[in-house]
Amino acid sequence: MNWFGVMPAMTTAFDEQLKVDHAFMQQHAQWLLENGCTGLVMLGSLGEAATLTFDEKVAVLKSMVKTLACKAPIVATISALSTAEAVLLAKAAADAGCSGLMVLPPYVYRGDWREMKAHIAAIFKATPLSCMLYNNPVAYGTDFLPEHIAELAAEHDNFHSVKESSTDVRRVTAVRALIGDRLKIFMGVDDAIVEGIGVGACGWIAGLVNALPAESVALFNLAYEGKTKEAFELYRWFLPLLRMDTVPKFIQLIKFAQQELGVGNARVRPPRLEITGQELAETKKVIVEALKHRPAIKEVAFAAAAAH
Repeated sequence: MNWFGVMPAMTTAFDEQLKVDHAFMQQHAQWLLENGCTGLVMLGSLGEAATLTFDEKVAVLKSMVKTLACKAPIVATISALSTAEAVLLAKAAADAGCSGLMVLPPYVYRGDWREMKAHIAAIFKATPLSCMLYNNPVAYGTDFLPEHIAELAAEHDNFHSVKESSTDVRRVTAVRALIGDRLKIFMGVDDAIVEGIGVGACGWIAGLVNALPAESVALFNLAYEGKTKEAFELYRWFLPLLRMDTVPKFIQLIKFAQQELGVGNARVRPPRLEITGQELAETKKVIVEALKHRPAIKEVAFAAAAAH
């Protein structure tokens, strides 16, 4: 498992009956890889995992592995209300052939450090798969401090990476100050990617990449290669879109962006509903304005990727 580069937190596509559209997801995943993404993260928050049954989650993982595992690693997001279910999902991901796990704190219950550590440790120990810890105190209300992360790293050999979504890029330097390069640090907030790379991040679990992979990969590469001027110019264009990843309706907005660019549809499962009214008009305006000035970056067209 090579924790590096742009790894989409893939959206889960639904058909008109709101059933998982595996055929489209296979095409979408292939297109993301064709445009330079280095791996695929399934069943994350953006993948609406909380609305999927256990069996649906396993079916998505098996479909992705069967279709694409020979081309790039498939990472399974492990999130559940209980530690027991999280462990079962981790084992199912390993059995399905996934290359790694992205491990979340338990949904809903906001535990203390002792409880969070026990939950995470149980998942890490459930399989030999390479693991990424997902730290998102804004969304989940629990915060893995740099000291906590260092403690987990000292105790678990298969803990290899952190997705840092605290929105504070100082966390990247704080973790590295404690444990050097022991862990690969990824940014998980779209509008902090350039800043994060500047202080040592080497990867991006990205959202808008679902609609704009070529631009996302280009931005990452420019920043990682230290081409500051070129990176900022692309970042300045991209920021109004990347900020869609930072609000409560990020799933609806990113899926709508996919629809507007002809690489998906806007369907979401309740309790989420598609955006309407003024919200829809404002989102369309942002997308239309961005596309007017879309940079000339070489990309593999969606239809071409799907035809392979």
